[in-house]
Amino acid sequence: MKKYMLASLAALAVAQLPGALCARPMTAEDLANFRRIAAPVVSPDGKWLAYQLRETDMAANRGRNDLWLLDLGRKNAEPVRIASVPDKNEYDPSFSANGKSLYYLSDASGSAQLWRVGLPGGAPEQVTSLAADIGGYKLSPDNGRLAVWADRNLACADFRCTGLPAAEAGGSGRVYDETFVRHWDSWVEPGIRSRLFVFPIDGGKAVGGGTPVTGKLVGDTPSKPFGGGEEIAWGGDGRTLYFTLREAGRIESASTNLDIFVAAADGGGEPVNLTRGNEATDTLPAVSPDGKWLAYAAMKRPTYEADRQVLQLRNLATGDTRALTENWDRSVGSIAWAKDGKSLLVTAPDTLDHPLFRVNVSTGKVTRLTGQGNVGNVVPLGGGGAVYTLNDIQAPDDLYRLGAKGRSERLTAINADKLADIDKVSVARFSFAGAGGDKVWGQIVKPAGATGKLPVALLVHGGPQGNFADSWSYRWNPKLFAAPGYAAVTIDFHGSTGYGQAFTDSINLDWGGKPLQDLELGIAAAAAADAGIDIDNACALGGSYGGYMMNWIAGQRPDRFKCLVSHSGVFDLRAMSYETEELWFDQWEHGGPWWQRKDAEKWNPVNYVANFKTPMLVIHGEKDFRIPYSQSLGLFTALQLREVPSKLLIYPDENHWILKPKNSIQWYDEVFGWLDRWTKGAGGDGAAR
Repeated sequence: MKKYMLASLAALAVAQLPGALCARPMTAEDLANFRRIAAPVVSPDGKWLAYQLRETDMAANRGRNDLWLLDLGRKNAEPVRIASVPDKNEYDPSFSANGKSLYYLSDASGSAQLWRVGLPGGAPEQVTSLAADIGGYKLSPDNGRLAVWADRNLACADFRCTGLPAAEAGGSGRVYDETFVRHWDSWVEPGIRSRLFVFPIDGGKAVGGGTPVTGKLVGDTPSKPFGGGEEIAWGGDGRTLYFTLREAGRIESASTNLDIFVAAADGGGEPVNLTRGNEATDTLPAVSPDGKWLAYAAMKRPTYEADRQVLQLRNLATGDTRALTENWDRSVGSIAWAKDGKSLLVTAPDTLDHPLFRVNVSTGKVTRLTGQGNVGNVVPLGGGGAVYTLNDIQAPDDLYRLGAKGRSERLTAINADKLADIDKVSVARFSFAGAGGDKVWGQIVKPAGATGKLPVALLVHGGPQGNFADSWSYRWNPKLFAAPGYAAVTIDFHGSTGYGQAFTDSINLDWGGKPLQDLELGIAAAAAADAGIDIDNACALGGSYGGYMMNWIAGQRPDRFKCLVSHSGVFDLRAMSYETEELWFDQWEHGGPWWQRKDAEKWNPVNYVANFKTPMLVIHGEKDFRIPYSQSLGLFTALQLREVPSKLLIYPDENHWILKPKNSIQWYDEVFGWLDRWTKGAGGDGAAR
């Protein structure tokens, strides 16, 4: 069992005392060791709040999860750990229909299976004993049925895979006749898909081999690599399931045509495609409390993964559908029905924030419910309120409760003891006229009370349809970048989200154009807004598209920065067009397959290697199939051949992101060492070559 006690709200108050604000700068070790809250759920009667909490097992170089329970009816109640087994993981909780039990996934039996425990505290009992790990689950409204999804062979008649022919002896090679061949960080196993099965529950146990409900469909539900329970929904009567799936074809990797299907829970008949008329993405199915309406999000443009997601409302009896937020120029990221069915609670990026909004079902009127920061994990409460997580640049997620009258109340302070030792930072927003005169936003993050001129770390976000909002990150964390004495500057350049769809679209076919103008104008605007930053003593850093921008800057503005850090960046657009896995992204961004593009080489960094002279740290994960590591190998080779001071940091056990605790610490150590060398007087001799 873990030895720490969960920090209380009283401890948070101590952390906020003036004397606690001048402790020490945050470190990479701090970032790796913060507790992480996720998956909150509330019991049907509103009494209990359960959630999973991850803490870091540094010795094992991983995180592990426990479940916690909070009494919402008792003022100043302390969370208590529940159903936790030492050295095992408990996660994805959900309450039974009567609120007397808590279901959850656990690997306590040696594989990921469903368990349950009586409340407020009983002996855990195993609900499933299936032949493979469960990827996720959803209980039917009356708890009479259980839907589970897992990677299973398409030839399996049920979850147990009975009746399959014995594998023939032969070589180890996998044979493909269509893409995907690999996806995100894994090679695709031919014939294996994430499939949805339904089990009856009898006496608290799942019985039988499970009934597949996806029929003859070939595709993954939930979608890969990031889809989860938000793509699966039970019908109000517990007899039907709604799910998101992209039907696989010869070139699945070039399609964003996710559809929402409905299927009988008993496996009878073939699933029906409810969104066949839309060839773009349809996802996030959510059934109304009365079972009469299906809400979901839909894009309009096929193959564009960053198109605006508009909230849709479908009458399940008639099939009539209307776009509820067509006139709201924001992209819906999550959907939850209010308990009374009269409104929907959604989240969406909005000018450096990711707030919670209420959408009126009758009128489509949108009302913002929260202020600054990043909201997630929304759970509606009776009376119109909700529980949600909130983070910002200062601190990671905690749980909050929004009352029916709109007032928010903090429920947890899970890292109060850790934050008490760490200095706060100052966060200042600024705006300026960017490319084409458009308004562009940025942030300046500095150590609180910093004096004198600080060197600058210009952080360039990935996506490119993303943002550097007022939010916490366990990878690119502005507070941590400021800690060693830097001014971390972020710019939401053309292509960023939260500023309307036209602004997001504007990076298309223009990767090296308006965004670079915005970064140059933005860093000058930051200097005008804050005389305490030294933009002539600056390094630029970015990952993914941000890494591309570092490679582009190296060839276009070789004298602008003291140093660059390129993480998983595109170096050669031609090679990228054939080597990446999700082809729709690359083809939309640059105008189709390589041979169809106009000015295909216009924004290609590899064409400007002769200009390279800025010292560069290059980082990549070997399991990165989104931007294959060969891109960074080519970049590093070019730098070495040009005799540019450079380093290469390769992670054999990481993908597009650096996720393991020790690797994250090493990443920041290398990055800070590189920044310090070139901004604080230690660089310039080329010894890093």
